[in-house]
Amino acid sequence: MANRLLARAIPQSGLAGLAENWRADMLSGFLVFLIALPLCLGIAMASGFPPQAGIITAIVGGLLVSRINGSYVTIMGPAAGLIVVVLDAVHELGQGDAQAGYRYALAAIVCASVIQTLMGVMKAGKMSAFFPSSAVHGMLAAIGVIIMSKQIHVMLGVKPDADTLFQTIGAIPSSIRDMNPEVAIIGGLGLAILIAWSVVRNRYLRMVPAPILVVIVGMALGQYFDLDDEHIYLFLPDTQFLPHHEFTIGPKFLVSIPQNFLAGFAFPDFSLIGHKVFWQQVVTICLVGSLESLLSAAAVDKLDRFRRTSDLNRDLAAVGLGNIICGFIGGLPMIAEIVRSSANVTNGARTGWANFFHGLFLLIFVVLFPRVIHEIPLTSLAALLVFTGYRLTSPREFRKTLAIGWDQLCVFVITIAGVLATDLLIGVAIGIAAEFIFHFWRSVNWNEVFKVSRDIVETEPGVYHVKIGGAAFFGNYLFLKSELAKLPPGKTVVFDLSNSSCIDHTVMENLHHFCEDYEGKGGRAEIRGLDQHVATSKHPLAPRKRSAHG
Repeated sequence: MANRLLARAIPQSGLAGLAENWRADMLSGFLVFLIALPLCLGIAMASGFPPQAGIITAIVGGLLVSRINGSYVTIMGPAAGLIVVVLDAVHELGQGDAQAGYRYALAAIVCASVIQTLMGVMKAGKMSAFFPSSAVHGMLAAIGVIIMSKQIHVMLGVKPDADTLFQTIGAIPSSIRDMNPEVAIIGGLGLAILIAWSVVRNRYLRMVPAPILVVIVGMALGQYFDLDDEHIYLFLPDTQFLPHHEFTIGPKFLVSIPQNFLAGFAFPDFSLIGHKVFWQQVVTICLVGSLESLLSAAAVDKLDRFRRTSDLNRDLAAVGLGNIICGFIGGLPMIAEIVRSSANVTNGARTGWANFFHGLFLLIFVVLFPRVIHEIPLTSLAALLVFTGYRLTSPREFRKTLAIGWDQLCVFVITIAGVLATDLLIGVAIGIAAEFIFHFWRSVNWNEVFKVSRDIVETEPGVYHVKIGGAAFFGNYLFLKSELAKLPPGKTVVFDLSNSSCIDHTVMENLHHFCEDYEGKGGRAEIRGLDQHVATSKHPLAPRKRSAHG
């Protein structure tokens, strides 16, 4: 009876859901629009794309993908996690020609999105379970380091003399020394606002989205410093650290966007489709984008107060179709974006129409008020990205990983180092290899590596006993996940791990999430048999190995 009452309370989809929930969804969509506008602009520019490209993507994600995807309260749009991938495509394909690189990258996005759509059709939404959690988090942390290292210079109004990532990082002290004071004041104040808002607990203050506040303050200071007109000013202090200097200020420090929305469209150039480097970028965009989108959509499901579960295969196919359109008209690739989706849930969104309204408000604003967008200082957008990068790689992420176990911290750090030293795909592969090495160190039986021993039996009516033996780890969890997906809802599921020789963190995390999701739908789930294993730490999701006395 309780489950039936809960089902009635779940908002409907489609036009019926719009009629029922339009007030809540429109309000949430408007508030998310205020957050998305500056982030879309900043992410596009940091990716080597024109600023309008980010808005194009969010509009397509809102108006189109929200109507065909398999999730409920996720916001589709450009994300900081893809900055590194897209920027690398522009540089590698353009070979110094930014405009050509942009159009080649659009072609790579189209091809990657076709593959992404086919993956969704072929039900590859479960592939996220294959990648070890610590390696994925390490990849995101490395992306955070790269974003910060590049955007700090923009925030200070300085163009570093650097060709490689490590040179860019090494140039930060000199950029601080040579910073453009007026530009740095705007960016520094924006960063201070973001830091302050992250610790504010007053619910009335938190109703004001920090990103839009950063933009408003930045625009006000831009008017005060007269960024609209190019001019030279003197910075008077003459000390060892702040020498007397002349600085140029002007429109180049403001967002440049076409006054006609349609004039911002661009079209892909497929002339490099026969080259190896082109397909390397295609594979990277497809895999990283798909993985991030799947992980984000699954994470947002846990925030949904109605405990709905996304159809990840449908979601992946819908994102792929949206990205094909974005690639053909000049937009960035989109994913299910976790930060804006979290804000969407917090703001009271009930259905996918909130995503639709967020895209609609963006379209209206960019069509009617392009001049307002032009007044946004680039340094304000850079401050948003520096803060975003910091959150991806903050000390908290290291502490959380260490709490799971020192071996997981090693995989995390090794992945970060691998990504920074090579690229995203190779870096993640290095992290996966490190995870394999730790399993080898635990004396895993390699005959069990790619096929988990599992036995699912209905021991009594409505009670399913899932017995897992051998080595349970990320490399073979997909087999178990496929079987678990077939279990009927609303029953009792008991996991017996007493015969497992070892269980890694990724499997522990996935089983824990399965139990949470299953119970959220009205069933019961529990894990037994862990008392015979020794964990690497006190964390409930730590890797475990069966004791010699087990």
